[in-house]
Amino acid sequence: MSAGARSRVAARTASLKKKHGLSGVNKPKRTPDHPKKSHIVLAKEGNTVKLIRFGEQGAKTAGKPKAGEGDKMRKKRASFKARHRKNIARGKLSAAYWANRVKW
Repeated sequence: MSAGARSRVAARTASLKKKHGLSGVNKPKRTPDHPKKSHIVLAKEGNTVKLIRFGEQGAKTAGKPKAGEGDKMRKKRASFKARHRKNIARGKLSAAYWANRVKW
């Protein structure tokens, strides 16, 4: 990658971080005021930088598994992971990857 292209990626990353109030790349942030999506992340994999909004606002996923979690929630979590397995495997540049990591 040339020095010019590298500086363009760095400039774009900096401007997106500032615009959306993000602390860094690959660090998700809650967006409670967004009408549809609950989180935002500036994803970077290799030289590719992408702004991703993910997660249903108000979803009842309850975060990571808790001690004493009910069977219904365990099945709901397993269904999400099975349904989105291929998209999760695409890596950091997919919304499913981040939803799986943060919400499920």
